[in-house]
This record gives sequence, structure tokens and C-alpha cells, in this order.
Amino acid sequence: MVSEPYLIRLGTRLRDGLDRMDPDRRERHRSFILSQQKPDGGFSGREGDSDLYYTGFAIRSLAILGGLTPDDCARISPFIKAQTNRRLSVIDLVSWLYSALVVQAFGGDDPFENSDVDWAESIAEQLEGVRTADGGYAKTEEGAAGSTYHSFLVALTYELIGKSTPNPNALIQFIYDRQRDDGGFVEIAPMKRSGTNPTAAAVAMLTMLGGMDSELREDVREFLGVVRSSEGGFQANTRIPFADGLSTFTGLLTAQDLKLDEILDSAHVEKFLSEWLEFPTGGFRGASWDEQADVEYTFYGLGTLGLIWSALDSQSS
Repeated sequence: MVSEPYLIRLGTRLRDGLDRMDPDRRERHRSFILSQQKPDGGFSGREGDSDLYYTGFAIRSLAILGGLTPDDCARISPFIKAQTNRRLSVIDLVSWLYSALVVQAFGGDDPFENSDVDWAESIAEQLEGVRTADGGYAKTEEGAAGSTYHSFLVALTYELIGKSTPNPNALIQFIYDRQRDDGGFVEIAPMKRSGTNPTAAAVAMLTMLGGMDSELREDVREFLGVVRSSEGGFQANTRIPFADGLSTFTGLLTAQDLKLDEILDSAHVEKFLSEWLEFPTGGFRGASWDEQADVEYTFYGLGTLGLIWSALDSQSS
């Protein structure tokens, strides 16, 4: 039996943490996100038309800020429904599924009402079409080797359609093979230097599939200690000398899930976010050198605050 999807549980956790956000601050971020919406109901990145990837982040951000209003759902639903019969890449597929479920949960249209009865099986068949001989999943059917990130997306997608990932032992072994001597994990096999984000994806998958153990936990502790930045967040890897919003979110999430509470000081992380990444008018940038906010990094900024405050609430209860 498949438990509640990881993305749903995470969304609830972040939303609970953000309950303590000041209403004016909340509204500034909400207004920024809605300013990125296009006439077709979708959301864009820093330029261009509506995109499922950015729409997914916008919807996740609105949801953790307190939910979507009926008007929000009415504007977003047409874009989500328009994607129903398209053949999507794995990254767009998980964005579409999660967005559809969230919008529906907050009162939007049912995006699956005109779908074939076997739509979940069709999605599963599509996912297995990108499975690779090494046990992982590639970005496309032409991919010869598995990707840690895309394997994680596939595992998330299987959860969202209510199915278990086929042959999980092969996927677990695939992840084990992506670990390096520094204790972290890499994105693809030829890489030698671990990254914060593939490590987070690997840990989440191993936890989902029952492949995490105490020895791996200590390995990850060592790696996260190395990519911890003096700024207050996490670096993407040891060669990048600054922290960024994505790595800080995924690194903190991993540290919390593995109960490695000593890795980062929460007050230091919060100061890094508010002083370097958060715009006073709403939205978050990717790193201190970045000049513009977008909906993706706004989700990571809000998500990191949600993680910090959710942990504080747990400690006080």
C-alpha cells in the first residue's frame, strides 16, 4: 500500500511552519507570485510564456502560504486542464500532477474528468520507458544512463499516481552506486564530486524505498558539514564558494529528516534568507549575487522558512 505522497507531506509541513509568518510579509510574497501569472492561467520564469515547471513552483508557494482562493483556482485551472492530453517529460509530468492535485484540493476543476480510465497505467508505462540498465531513470528515452534527480522525480510521480516504484531494489542499488568518498552523492555516474542537491534527492529516495541506514546517515552528516557555508546556508558543492537558496532548502531538509540538527544554526539560516535572498517587496532571489526574484527561488525561500519554523514548533510542543 502506498502511503501519503512525499510532496503532499512536505507541503503540509511547510504550510504549518509558515503559519507564523507576519500577514503583511505573507501578502507581499503572495502578490509577487501572482504577478508572474500569464493570461492563460499558468506562470512563467523570469521571461517567456507560461511553463509547467514554474507553474508548479508558483502553486506550491501559494499553497504553503495558506492556500489558493476560489479565484486563484478559477484562473489556474484552464492552464492545468490544457496539459491533460500532452505527452510530458518527467519533470513536467510531476509538476502537472502535483499542481492538478493541489488546485483540485482547493476547489478547482477536476483535471482528470475527461481522461481515459487507465491514465495512471499510461503514465507508469511512460515512466518505465526512461528506465535505464543501471537501475535508475534518465531524462528522456534516449538516455543511456540514469540520473539521480530524474530518478527522484520518477519516484515522486509513482507516489502521486498511487503506485509503487517497480523493482525498488535495483533503484536502491543505483543510488548506492552514486555515492562518493566524501559521503555525498552525484547526479550522474562519471561525476566525482558530490553535490548538495543530488545528495538530498538520494537521501529522500533511500528513505522512501527503505534503503537508508545509520552508516549512510553519518556519511551524509560529514558531507553536509563540508558544504555548509559561513553565510548561513549550504553551497551546491565544495567548488562553489557561496550559498544559494536551492541548496540551502534541500540541505536543511535533508539535515532535518536525518535529525542532524547540529549542522546548521536556524537563526543563522533565517538571517541569511532575510538579509541576502528576500526582497522587501516580495519574492526571493537565488543567491546573494542574483539581481531578480522568480517563483522557483521564492518557493525555496519560503520553504526554508517553513522548515525552520516547523522545527521550532515541534521543539516547543
